[in-house]
Amino acid sequence: MTEQQASSAEPVLGGIAGQRVLVTAGASGIGRAIADLLIAQGARVHICDVSDEFMADFRKVHPTASASKADVSDEADVERLFTDLERELGGLDALVNNAGIAGPTGNVEDMSPSEWRRCIEVCLVGQFLCTRLAVPMLKAGGGGAIVNMSSAAGRHGYAFRTPYSAAKFGVVGFTQSLAKELGPSNIRVNAILPGIVEGPRIEGVIRDRAKQLGIPYAEMETQYLANVSLR
Repeated sequence: MTEQQASSAEPVLGGIAGQRVLVTAGASGIGRAIADLLIAQGARVHICDVSDEFMADFRKVHPTASASKADVSDEADVERLFTDLERELGGLDALVNNAGIAGPTGNVEDMSPSEWRRCIEVCLVGQFLCTRLAVPMLKAGGGGAIVNMSSAAGRHGYAFRTPYSAAKFGVVGFTQSLAKELGPSNIRVNAILPGIVEGPRIEGVIRDRAKQLGIPYAEMETQYLANVSLR
């Protein structure tokens, strides 16, 4: 498995002009940056997201791109997403499984099973649900690419973020297995393992931990970044 990182100088996918790409959770954050880059490189992009506000902004900026409201952990939503995708793009050349949530932050004994399951369902099961429908489309087109969003938490365990780390470890295993399974069908499968990315998700993680410890947000943020710098 190859770990790839997106940058303005080096696209996530090479030679993508005219390629049909689905980016999950593509209306904000890393997903939006990927979608913006792909569109700038000439790809035909369809995104999904759960936020009406972010999707409205995406449509305003990219009026020729298409979008669907969908929760990737919901099987019916994913079915509708791929119906929309087929109608809008007529096929698929690449899938970017970007959707994920931070999940709960806290001691494992204090976490509810529903919070744990929700994190696994969005971060890991959602990738499976999208991949199982994408693969027949990719095979029909003679091959393609799948990029799965994991995390540095998929390589190193993180205290107080056990469901998120477990899900991201799962993404790495899922990716490695898919690469072996789909390689003979000319489908490349890779994972991205980013570290901390500034935005609402990491801010929420730090805020929750600060609340649990009864310390100011700024103090918790400093501790969090200091701990990460030592990894």
